[in-house]
Amino acid sequence: MDVVPSLSPDSPRVRFGAEMRRLREAAELSQAAVAARLGCTQTQVSRLEKATRTPSRSDAERLDLLFGTSGGVSFAQLHERIVSQPGNPPWFRNWTEEIEPTLLVLRSWDPLLVPGLLQTEAYARQIFSMEPGVGPDEVKERVEARMRRQRILERSRPPLIYVLFDAGVLRRRVGGPEVMREQLDRLLEFAACPSVFIQVVDPDCLPGLAGPFMIAKLPDGQPDVISSDAPAQAQITADCDVVAAIWARYEAIRLWAYPERESRRIIEEARREWT
Repeated sequence: MDVVPSLSPDSPRVRFGAEMRRLREAAELSQAAVAARLGCTQTQVSRLEKATRTPSRSDAERLDLLFGTSGGVSFAQLHERIVSQPGNPPWFRNWTEEIEPTLLVLRSWDPLLVPGLLQTEAYARQIFSMEPGVGPDEVKERVEARMRRQRILERSRPPLIYVLFDAGVLRRRVGGPEVMREQLDRLLEFAACPSVFIQVVDPDCLPGLAGPFMIAKLPDGQPDVISSDAPAQAQITADCDVVAAIWARYEAIRLWAYPERESRRIIEEARREWT
């Protein structure tokens, strides 16, 4: 089963995992032994070595203490390369690097915009270009990062994606009519995919005004993780109380959602208006 997209061998996260495994085996240490020294589980060590988990700064520092300067490897420097990759703000990197590549199901709500995973390049570029203080190079990096995120939808067995967004999104001008027509065409294409479920939400839905969020279901019985958005920084957490609160809000919003067939009709009608 494909649960992780292909990563380049040059990826800092892949290099981190490969060096960790090489040095561990050279020292004749088991994953359990390394886990004890890192203060984590054997499963987490395995995921670090397979590059399906993003290492923390403390992981890197403890590995440097454990292996010293063996082979000229600095895990702290590798970690710095991971977190300095362009395109995503620092608070979002753990989501894009660790959560999205492994998730089984993603549920999202957005009261203002088409969710990032379903955006066209032109729509995303228009959004990022309007950010205060963001220059052309950063816009380019952010658009490229957003398009890379969408690769999870191209897997042979993609995750299930459940999308809720406010009906006003369909008529909120982002760019010109051409950008909007292309974006709504893309939504209709996604709506025909067996792994993507799109529902438009009635604009009278007050529970949705608190802001956008995502809920990720992960493999191996791991707890759900949520990302709730804010202008400066998102909250990404698996705290059971926070996750339960977001789930309750999601269900409250879903009560205001139109059925999928009706949602497609609403999207088609809005698309005809962008002439």
